[in-house]
Order: sequence, then structure tokens, then C-alpha cells
Amino acid sequence: MPTLPYAILEAPSTLGLATDGVERLPDRLLNLGLAQRIHARRAGRLAVPPRNPVPDADTGILNAKAIAAWSPRLADAMEAVLDAREFPIVLGGDCTIVLGSMLALRRRGRYGLFFIDGNADFFQPEAEPNGEGASMDLALVTGCGPSLLTDIEGRGPLVRPEDAVAFAYRDHKDQEAYGSQPLPEELKAIDLPAVRAMGIEAAARKAIGHLTREELDGFFIHLDADCLDDALMPAVDFRVPGGLSWNELGTALRIALASGKAVGLEITIYNPRLDGGGEAGRGLANVLVAALGC
Repeated sequence: MPTLPYAILEAPSTLGLATDGVERLPDRLLNLGLAQRIHARRAGRLAVPPRNPVPDADTGILNAKAIAAWSPRLADAMEAVLDAREFPIVLGGDCTIVLGSMLALRRRGRYGLFFIDGNADFFQPEAEPNGEGASMDLALVTGCGPSLLTDIEGRGPLVRPEDAVAFAYRDHKDQEAYGSQPLPEELKAIDLPAVRAMGIEAAARKAIGHLTREELDGFFIHLDADCLDDALMPAVDFRVPGGLSWNELGTALRIALASGKAVGLEITIYNPRLDGGGEAGRGLANVLVAALGC
């Protein structure tokens, strides 16, 4: 587990989606006692600009200008946590919050990205049927897409493709059906079939080995709740059968955090509106508490 104290930032953005609900993620996890259970300071909640239901004419992406303007505000808040020598835990929100998180780190050096997600999130705008940035975030953060979002503050790419690991994604059929661009060869891909073939511990160690190379200053963890088995985590807007078990996710997180090179963590896409009984949220909170060593 990290040696630094934890600080929770609330970043309830839905700018990357056409739907509502994930903005309730911070409230639900905090109501489940996450901050108290990991002894975390609550470092604040970011206000999010209103959404526009019409994709941006220039980029084809929903709320592209708002995302470009809001991401530096999240980066500022995260840098304040880092400056206080704390370990930031960012509660989203949709997956486009990764742009703000990685911008904060890009300002400081060269960092990697452990991208744990049920979807590869590498769509190009013309192939994403709703123009949702949350289906493009890995592409955008690694510099593939319109410069408005790939070159924020002139710092693009926010993470080099060779410094990212796409881990446990399983949306191959949807990528093919909608015509998503492929992941670049230099981006390390360990999809769910590869995780199954290697075993979770070996797969996670391979990913973290790539992210603890000497040329990197550390790495950030992006955790999308839809990486989990759909039977365990149905409270997501885009459902795909299969996924990681609670134990598998916990193992991957523990190996990442035990490396001593993880510098922060964000959680996205869990939608409390779709979790009537609350079981999915409780499971998510429990796996986070266990992985964070509390």
C-alpha cells in the first residue's frame, strides 16, 4: 500500500457521457464510509459545467470544449494533493476525468497509466455512435484524436502510448461492430483473454513491470467499474458479459499499489442509479478498502 496518506477528490463529471447517474458515484462510496475506512482526508469536490446534448461541431465529441476547459481544474486540484505529499483518490464521474488526472502528472514529469477497464476506450469520434468521450478516453489521453483534447496546455500526449497498459478489456465484439480504431502496437495490451491465460497475478505483474521502468517517474491507476464481471457489477451504463471477479480486481490493485510506484487512483463509471439493492457499490467499496490496506 502507499506510504503517503490518502486524500479523496470528488470529480463527478458526466461530460463524457450522454446519460446521467455516474455523478452520484462519490456520494455513494462516501456514504458507504470509504473516507473513514481508509483514513482519507476529503480534499474537495469540483463543480462541473452543464452538459450540451449536441456533439461539438468541430470534433464530433460531446462537450469537447467543456472537457478541455474543466480538465485543467481537476489537474490543479490533484496537484494540490500531490504537493501536500498525499496519495490522491479521485472519485468520478465518467472516464474522461483521466485527462485531468494525467494532465496533473504530465506537468510534473513522465508517468505511466495502468488502465483497468472493461472497454479499450479507443474509439475515434466518427465511429462513436453518440459522440461520447468516455468511449475515447484512452485514445485521447495517449494523443490520438482532436488536438483540443489530446494536446491540453500544449502538453500532449498526456501519457505516451508506450507508457500505458490497457488491462482486462473485453469489448472486442463492440470494437468490431462499430469500427473502433485498433490500439497502437506500442501500447501494451493485456485483454481479458490474456489475463485468463496467464492468471491474474502473472498478468498484473507483467503490467506493473512495464510501468515501473526506470524512465518513468511512477504511474497512475485508472479503474473503471465495468472491468468487473457483469454479474457482480451491473450498475454501469454499457454492459458487456464477463469480467473480473472481486478477488481478481483486488489482486491487480494490490500488486500495483505494492510496487511503490503508484502515485494515485481514480474510480469511474459505477452508476448508483442502476444499483437498487446497493450490492455492487458495497462490493466496490470493500475491494478498494482491502486493496488500499485498511
